[in-house]
Amino acid sequence: MKEVNTIRMYSQRGATGFTEKGRRKSKWHGLRRDKGLYLLMLPGLVFFILFKYVPMWGIVIAFQDYSPYLGVVQSKWVGFEHFNRLFSNPDFVKLLRNTTMISLMSLLFFFPMPIIFSLLLNEVRNVVFKRILQSIVYLPHFLSWVIIAGITFLLFSQTSGIVNLLLASYGEDKVDFLTNSDMFWWLLTAQSIWKDTGWGTIIFLAAIAGVDPQQFEAAKIDGANRLRQVWHITLPAIRSVILILLILRLGHVMDVGFEQVFLMMNGAVSEVADVFETYVYRMGIQSGQFSYSTAVGLFKSVIGLVLVIVSNRIAKRLGEEGVY
Repeated sequence: MKEVNTIRMYSQRGATGFTEKGRRKSKWHGLRRDKGLYLLMLPGLVFFILFKYVPMWGIVIAFQDYSPYLGVVQSKWVGFEHFNRLFSNPDFVKLLRNTTMISLMSLLFFFPMPIIFSLLLNEVRNVVFKRILQSIVYLPHFLSWVIIAGITFLLFSQTSGIVNLLLASYGEDKVDFLTNSDMFWWLLTAQSIWKDTGWGTIIFLAAIAGVDPQQFEAAKIDGANRLRQVWHITLPAIRSVILILLILRLGHVMDVGFEQVFLMMNGAVSEVADVFETYVYRMGIQSGQFSYSTAVGLFKSVIGLVLVIVSNRIAKRLGEEGVY
């Protein structure tokens, strides 16, 4: 009996060793076979390591009283002092409110626009007109926020804006679009929609192109019109793409776009325009409070990470693939 157990034990070890050896050979074989693809991936990998992961060690200054003259190693550690200062700051509630509301309006009004436009563009049957329309709506993405802000001033300035001049020509009162705090969030949302809706359709159009045409043909035979085909075939087919992009968007809920807000902000709307990014600019760049501004940035990143993890877990429980 002992001899049988001994033989069985050695046979199991041999099988395990053979399996592990085979796996190692298979991995090396895969690396040699796909070495061209890995070489193509190398520049992107090096970029992320150098510019995304290596700078992450700098977040330690959020827990220090950092001095450029002493450096990271010799600067004094202060723990969570900067975070306590942030949460006890009277402006914290205002910054959180403005950032959250701008992001929420972007999620409610801007995020669905590329989906809706992709569905409408997919229904265009004239190929030439479709390509011209795609090119027109893509172009604003390549304009800088400086140009977008300049166009906005030319259109909506109270003194010489085209819209107000037209209102005045019809005997209507001029509207203070740029200095009205009630309209500031809507103005930012409208700018984002105009600038990036076309660019956002690229992913959704690619997802729609992958839908099996036979499903539409079968739906036509069953008597489904175009609206029902979109609702019962197209949208379910791109649901996973929509969900993944939504989860990734939630990770940037604290990032509302510094350049856009900074260019559009003025003294009349500062109460609703001041967000964490502009606050970090004032504290970090203008005032030189590097540790405190790093703590604010780290707080934003942690919020985004938590939202991605929670939303991804909810998606998994609902039966979706999620991001990871």
